[in-house]
Amino acid sequence: MTESPEMDEKEVLKVELEVLRREHRDLDDAIEALQDSQRADQLRLRRLKKQKLYLKDKIAQIEDKLLPDIIA
Repeated sequence: MTESPEMDEKEVLKVELEVLRREHRDLDDAIEALQDSQRADQLRLRRLKKQKLYLKDKIAQIEDKLLPDIIA
């Protein structure tokens, strides 16, 4: 038998994790650029920060799935 070309759940989670990390970095850059501007839109800044926190939570959830706590 040959292996299926489909990715297993762990591989899918790793790809999703990398995408979320990239989005998180991009948001971080956008927030920094907005804060550096003289006329920062506070509402937009707040929304970007909330989105960044949401991504951080999703990243933590996926990391927990990939590396579960082992009680010794």
